[in-house]
Amino acid sequence: MEQTPNVQIEESWKLALAGEFASPYFAGIKKFLVETMSAGHKVYPPGSLIFNAFNKTPFDRVKVVILGQDPYHNPGEAMGLSFSVPRGIKIPPSLVNIYKEIRSELGYEIPAHGDLSSWAEQGVLMLNAMLTVEAGKPASHQKIGWQTFTDAVIRTISDKKEGVVFMLWGNFARSKKPLIDQARHFVLEAAHPSPLAGNAFQGCGHFARANEILSGQGLEPVNWKIE
Repeated sequence: MEQTPNVQIEESWKLALAGEFASPYFAGIKKFLVETMSAGHKVYPPGSLIFNAFNKTPFDRVKVVILGQDPYHNPGEAMGLSFSVPRGIKIPPSLVNIYKEIRSELGYEIPAHGDLSSWAEQGVLMLNAMLTVEAGKPASHQKIGWQTFTDAVIRTISDKKEGVVFMLWGNFARSKKPLIDQARHFVLEAAHPSPLAGNAFQGCGHFARANEILSGQGLEPVNWKIE
């Protein structure tokens, strides 16, 4: 898919995932998306942002992984980073709850926008398990091969890096735990920040804890404050 117009992926990821990009299943993903769009169906995020998480967070800079499930399926929302929306788009309820937790832990005020690019640029890989979705149809691309790809991403991080903090929120994210070598990495688990989970996410302490773990390894902590 890195050959598709407007779709590019950062070089260190291209190298780390070369086997995946060359695989038959990945060719199948590309074929599905081309046919879907050729048939007039709108797909989110736009092609240039499908690999935004990878392009903003090169493989050699990954120190935290926040795992989401599906891109937002409403116009203008999906930007290729889990939980993030562009400036000018209403902040989704799950992200509001994430901001509330950060305020509770670290005292930062809730920002006026939902663009989390500054986290990605500090080494927080904001990975959705599915990288595309059809407009208005949540989970519509759940079975086209993306999970094979993103499972490989998680395994590759687990195998080739040390001391990464994985934040697994909700049952779906927790189901990816067997892909992570917990002798080499740190896994933080909590309820999903969605309002559907009640207030179970609140009080998880993940943002302060992640910074404690990073500092303990001599790494720069993440500035979770969104300007």
